[in-house]
Amino acid sequence: MGEVVIGLPELSDEQVMEVIKAGEEAARAYVLSKVPAKKIYDMGISIQVEGTKPLTVTVDVELRLASSARVDPDELAREAAKKAMETVGEKLRELALGGRGN
Repeated sequence: MGEVVIGLPELSDEQVMEVIKAGEEAARAYVLSKVPAKKIYDMGISIQVEGTKPLTVTVDVELRLASSARVDPDELAREAAKKAMETVGEKLRELALGGRGN
């Protein structure tokens, strides 16, 4: 992934959890939009947020799918991680814009 410089204020624990939750929900929704839940044996979504300036965000999605899903689980996991990262970026931009008014 590329680097995004947003100029964030320092985030509270609640804001970090908000960012993580938004990313997890985006990844899960993306996977479920491509594969029915009954064909998913296991889905793990990990989002780590470290540091302050710079803020480092790492997204990892792991999938185990039924062979009848006819989808490459590694490719779907990469796409879901990308979707999660986009959502995290959007959420961070919202927080950065909200922090400037204070």
